[in-house]
Amino acid sequence: MTVIAVLAEPPRPGLVLSELAETSPLSESEAAELYAAMLKDVCIAVERSGGDLLVNYRAEDDIPDEFAGDHDSEAEVRSVVADALGGTDDARFEPQVGSTFSARAGNTVSHLLTEEEVHSVAVVRPVAPLLGRTHIDSAAMKLRSTPVVLGPSTEGRVYFSGFLDPIDFTDAYAEPEVETLAEAADDAGHGLDYVPMLPVLETGADLATVVPMLRSRVESERLVPEHTTTFVFEKGLRVESTDGVLELVRD
Repeated sequence: MTVIAVLAEPPRPGLVLSELAETSPLSESEAAELYAAMLKDVCIAVERSGGDLLVNYRAEDDIPDEFAGDHDSEAEVRSVVADALGGTDDARFEPQVGSTFSARAGNTVSHLLTEEEVHSVAVVRPVAPLLGRTHIDSAAMKLRSTPVVLGPSTEGRVYFSGFLDPIDFTDAYAEPEVETLAEAADDAGHGLDYVPMLPVLETGADLATVVPMLRSRVESERLVPEHTTTFVFEKGLRVESTDGVLELVRD
């Protein structure tokens, strides 16, 4: 069984997807709303897969004062997950530990593999709304025999990183993530495999990539991430061509 660690932050304006708010028609509050929607969809995908869901939330003490919320970070994240899954009985919650994403991911993976002796661990972030059960299960199958499995995305990013054995996580997620993680796997003498590429959603350009994909899936009556797709349609987001230039617009 693979433990899927979703490294999540409380969906607070300015704290999450700040670059998306700066480079798209969305406000900071709307970007935070979208983050919560994607977190729900990712947790649903994990819950429907053969993996075990671990929600690794960012602790309140680790959040800058300017992003302080009315409620504790864990309570906010739990509320989002509960809304998605109809409760939290099937999810485990643990605080993130570390000053950087590489450190936080590394601490989670290393602890689970060495201290709890789980078979394999994967790290995902709630910015890959098209991540589905089949992607997770396919990666888990590869992890039965391959020490490191990566899910590549655009611009050298990854949406999934799975480990059968630890690596040196120091700066392992430095950009470009997919190359840096591959180098770390090679340095550890580990074999590496991949699952198909999927888009992540962190910038306006990413949103312009994902929106037509979601609308296309709705048009063809294919499976879609419910909460993210609902957000896109409620906000009237679409991509249109103006004088041959594709632009993200709102109705």
